[in-house]
Amino acid sequence: MSRVGKHAIIVPTSINVICNDNTLKIKKGVLEESYNVPKCLKVEVSDGGIKLIPQNDEQATNALWGTSQRNISNIVNGLDKGFKIDLELVGVGYKAAVQGKNLVLQLGYSHDVVYEIPEGISITCSKPTSITVSGHCKKQVGSVAARIRQYRKPEPYKGKGIMRAGEFIYRKEGKKK
Repeated sequence: MSRVGKHAIIVPTSINVICNDNTLKIKKGVLEESYNVPKCLKVEVSDGGIKLIPQNDEQATNALWGTSQRNISNIVNGLDKGFKIDLELVGVGYKAAVQGKNLVLQLGYSHDVVYEIPEGISITCSKPTSITVSGHCKKQVGSVAARIRQYRKPEPYKGKGIMRAGEFIYRKEGKKK
C-alpha cells in the first residue's frame, strides 16, 4: 500500500480539472498541463480533489500510484503557487544579469556565458550574485537550475561556483608542503 498515493489531491477552486480516459488536463487561466495516468490506476475527480485508486495489488502498481499522485500534486501546486529555486554565485568577479531573453553569466572564463531562457521559465537577478529561477513546472525549474549550475560547479577547495541558496559545500584541505 502506498503511503503517498492514498492521499487525495486537494484542488483549489481557481483550477479546472478535466479527466478523459486516463488523461488529466489541469488548467488555470491560460496555463494548461496534462498528465497521462498509467492504465493500472483509476482516476476519480470530485469537487474537493483528485483521488487515484489502484486496479490491482502488484508492487509496480503501488510504485506508480505514489509517483502519479505526487506528479499530479506538483502540477496542481505549480499552477496554483509556482516553484522557485534561488542560486548564489560565489567567487571574485562572478556576476549574473538578465538581458532580454538571455541570462548572461560572468564566471571567470575568458568569455561571458550566455544562457537562453526557455519558455515558461522566468529568471530574475535581484543582486549581481543571486539568481532566482521560477516557473509553474517543478521538473523544468529544477532542470534549468541544474543546467545553470553546470557552468561552474562548486569546488571544495575555495568554495567558489554556483550553488543553491543555503547549500553546504564540504571544504577540503589544500596541498601541504
